[in-house]
This record gives sequence, C-alpha cells and structure tokens, in this order.
Amino acid sequence: MRIPWRPAAYLLSGGLTGAAAFTVMLLLAAAGTALAPVLVGLPLLAALALSGVPYAAVERRRLRLLDPQPVADPHRDPDRTGITAWAGTRFGERATWQELGYAVLAATVLWPLELLAVGGAFAVPTDLLATPLLLAADGEQANPLKLHAVTGYPAALACAAAGLLLLPALLYALGPVARARAALARWLLTAGGTAELAARVTELTTSRARLAAAFDAERRRIERDLHDGAQQRLVALSMTLGLARLDAPAGSPIAGQLAKAQAEAGQVLASLRELINGIHPQVLTDRGLPDALADAADRSPIPVETQVDLPGRLPEEAESAAYFVVCEALANAAKHSGASGVTVTGGHDGSRLTVEVRDDGRGGADAARGTGLTGLADRVAVVDGKLTLTSPTGGPTLLRVEIPCTLRSLRTLRSE
Repeated sequence: MRIPWRPAAYLLSGGLTGAAAFTVMLLLAAAGTALAPVLVGLPLLAALALSGVPYAAVERRRLRLLDPQPVADPHRDPDRTGITAWAGTRFGERATWQELGYAVLAATVLWPLELLAVGGAFAVPTDLLATPLLLAADGEQANPLKLHAVTGYPAALACAAAGLLLLPALLYALGPVARARAALARWLLTAGGTAELAARVTELTTSRARLAAAFDAERRRIERDLHDGAQQRLVALSMTLGLARLDAPAGSPIAGQLAKAQAEAGQVLASLRELINGIHPQVLTDRGLPDALADAADRSPIPVETQVDLPGRLPEEAESAAYFVVCEALANAAKHSGASGVTVTGGHDGSRLTVEVRDDGRGGADAARGTGLTGLADRVAVVDGKLTLTSPTGGPTLLRVEIPCTLRSLRTLRSE
C-alpha cells in the first residue's frame, strides 16, 4: 500500500502558502490604506488586487501533486509589452477578480483547516505513541491527549499500540480531505476563467475563418492571373502556330513539326484549364453554385444528375466549401464506388445550405481511410458547417453537407 505522502504534502503546502498569503495581503491592505491619502498606498492597493494572480499560479502547480492533468491558465497575453499593458489586461479580466476571491478564501478560512487536518493526523497518534516515554520521564503519570491520566505501564503500552494503529488510519484519511480541497480549488480556478477561455476560443475560431477567407482570396487571385494571363497567351500561341501551319508547304517536315507543336499547346491549354477549374472555377464566381455544380457534373466520367435549387447567391466561402466537397465526392465515386450514377441535390431553407451527393455504388466508404474527405470536413468546419458520410457495405453512399449561411442582399449582388 502506497504511503499517502502526496495528500499530506498538498495539505501542508496549502496551509503554509495560505498563511503566507494571509500575511502578505494583510500587510498590503494595512500599508495601502494608511498611505492612500498621500498616493503612495495606491500601488500597494493595486498589488493587493492583483495578489490573487500569483497565488492562483502557485495553486495550479500544487494541484499537480494530486492530479497530473494541468489546469489551464485563463489569462490572455497583453497586446503590448510592459508592466502597464500587463496590469491593464489583468485588471480587465474576470479571472483576476475570481482568483483574488479564491486567495482571500484560502488566506482566511482554508489554510487553518489544512494545517489542522495535517497536524491532527500526526499529532494525535504521536501523542499516544509517546505515552510510555512521558510516563517514564514523569515517573508518576502521563496525560495522553489531555483526556485522562495514565499511571501504569500496561495502560501506557495500550495507548502506544492505539497510536500505532491510528497513525496510518489518519494518514490515509487525509486522501479524501485533500481531494475535496483540490476539487474546490480546481472548480474555483477554472470557473473564473470560463469567459476568458470562451473569448479565446471565439478569437481562434475567428482567426481560423479569417485565414480561410484569405486563402480563398489568394486562390481566386491565382485563378484570375492564370485565366487572364497564361491561358490567353497559350491561346494566342496556338493560333500563331495554326497560322504558321497554313503558310508552311503541305507535307513538309516543318508543317509536321508545327502541327505537333500546336497539339502540344492544346494539351497544355487543356491541362491549364483543368488546373484553373480546380483552384477556383470561374463559373462559380460568375454564375453561382447551381451552375458550377452542373458544370462539375458535365465533366464527371459517370452520369450525374443535379437538382440544386437556390433562391439567390450565397456567401463566397459557403459556395466554395460546398462546391469542392461535391467535386471530391464525384471524384471518389468515379474512382472507388463502381457507381453507375450519382445524384446531387441541394437547397436553402433561409438559414442553412444543404447539399447531398448520393451514388448507387458498392458503399463501404470511410473518410478515415484516406478518401480525401477528412480535409474537406475541416474546410466545412471553418464555415461552421457539418459534413456527414453514410456508406453501408453494398451501398448506397450518401454525403451530406450543412452550412449555416444567409443569402446575400440584392444590393450586394448588384454591386458585383
């Protein structure tokens, strides 16, 4: 059986840090109040208000004695460097005041109870164990626990035996006490930072969406550059090669080389168009999601029927996410499903875009086995959407995308 030294150490260290906190906070409060009229005490009162921050940091470390799972620090980093920015940030956080309340509770109520629990667990058995020694030293009697007088060695030895049995019992009893104390500390230290942690989660979500929007904007810029630059030059090159073929003597070696060069230019142009379409199709920007999905269906090697009815244009990020999910689903159906047909349906209920891709293939698809849908699920999650895949063995396979979004206003559509 393991010796319960961790609960004892936790309670003992809590009593010592609580007593130290009580002393420091009392001195700051007294000195700050006395010197406040001459303004010298104002920094001391400010330090008193912030004293819960370092105390809570120590408490989070002490909790590791009982629970290896760390307690997250609820404080956010200041926007600027320097003590002024740090203090301004801390004074504006709810967690700071929650930690101050916890420090006051620990410094006034909890630390005496912790020392009493540890002291009792050691002092009571030790006093009983020392009964024979006290009797020998006094020569007449001993008073274990100040409850009754022991005048004979049989009774003194009985008290020592009781102390020997009581010592491990009281030490192990410290375990529930320490766990209850740690649970209180964890609850108080985490409850105060809920708002700050929620704000940090919101900030990270917003940052992720902002990065995704910047990525989509860069994709569109590259698509425009390729469409308006490299693609037009390739078209001009192909036309120039065609005109040169007309001027070359029929059947000559140069005519053959020009024909071969024109064919190569045509293949490069076709590949470039596929690349542009994969980056961000122009039809999606110009005509919206239904026409873009119809275009993707026309390019699919298996028959695809589309039934997408939208009352207007959706936000660009929603259209883009839905489009690329459908394209990946069509590619997976063509490569892996053995389906003879695919149906794409979609609609908007006023607050949410829903798109479904259903094929009549063999089923058994799993996004976790590298079908390419894991990345698309992350893409949908960026716009707060949800992607679900149902693919029992034997089929059919149903991919469903739900993206919360509202229609763009008519004013926005006209401005485009």
